[in-house]
Amino acid sequence: SPWKPALLLLSPPAFSTACSRCAEDRRLREKRAISERRLTRYFVDQRKVRVVGGQGGRGGHSFYSEPRKVFGGPDGGNGGDGGHVIFKADQQMKSLSSVFPFYQGFHGERGGSKNCYGANGAHMYVKVPLGTLVKEDGKVVADLTQHGEEYIAAHGGAGGKGNRFFLSNENRAPTLFTPGEPGQERVLHLELKTTAHAGLVGFPNAGKSSLLRAISRAKPAVAAYPFTTLNPHVGIVHYQDYEQVAVADIPGLIKGAHQNRGLGMAFLKHIERCCFLLYVVDLSVPRPWMQLQDLKHELEAYEEGLSERPCVVIGNKFDLAQSRVNLPLLRERVAERVIALSALTGDNLEELLLHLRDLYDTYVKTEQSRGQSPVKW
Repeated sequence: SPWKPALLLLSPPAFSTACSRCAEDRRLREKRAISERRLTRYFVDQRKVRVVGGQGGRGGHSFYSEPRKVFGGPDGGNGGDGGHVIFKADQQMKSLSSVFPFYQGFHGERGGSKNCYGANGAHMYVKVPLGTLVKEDGKVVADLTQHGEEYIAAHGGAGGKGNRFFLSNENRAPTLFTPGEPGQERVLHLELKTTAHAGLVGFPNAGKSSLLRAISRAKPAVAAYPFTTLNPHVGIVHYQDYEQVAVADIPGLIKGAHQNRGLGMAFLKHIERCCFLLYVVDLSVPRPWMQLQDLKHELEAYEEGLSERPCVVIGNKFDLAQSRVNLPLLRERVAERVIALSALTGDNLEELLLHLRDLYDTYVKTEQSRGQSPVKW
């Protein structure tokens, strides 16, 4: 009939008619930059994990028999052991967001006939970031700070015995075999503490994120309101001799942070891993030396001796008029070295980079004199 060809033309084609070049452009289209607010959903520094080791395979139950040897005796092999659940530190991991709340090792296979043992279950490896603490019932059971370091979180169960294992002079045809043992089951708490050489410590809106953007390739969010930075960021400072110094941007602290005001404990724990500290104070505010005293008080109240680590005081926002008035007053009241700079304009960043390298070299020599290997990035 005349209307059938029209229906065929209106039906959708069986294959795609899109241009291949347009499809490639869609694949290669640049991804949008993720804002700091959206990144909060992906950064996780605490996780509760239930781990169960793999169950061992049961033992085999069989008797050997062939045409001229009917009563060949028992030949059931042992079952394979269950796989472990292992936490492995990986420097490519930066958050605990990819860690699931439950892991179980692979089960072992059962024993076969002809004295064939069952295969062992494969181990389950869970990648965690450097600086991950593993706690059980509030006690630290593992501290993963080196790349490739492993911790067996749950052991797999032992495989069962086949009836060949129970052969004896008193029992020449045993029918007994044992099932595999269940794997170890534990509930562990993972806690991430950022590992870096230097830590930027300061009150909100002091310019820590702007400073990190100026000296490294890190791109933390920057805005004019306090608490723009909600999660720690680590930037790498590169030198001409290929040395790399990691600098962590710790979210701003407030008075009473050691009493867990605001998110004090969540921020202070990331400072514990830093080898030396960079105190960032705002030179444009009245009495900037009070900021330094309050910061040291919060660090010392959180952990004794934390404020005594090697440090330098950075007077930020030196491009403002009030900052030039406060700079000599700050140097009179502070015993540490003060470096005045502007993260916005880039003034005097060279002095900070040179002194940062001096702190790093001192740290490396100190660790080597103790017989320990310094943290490398």
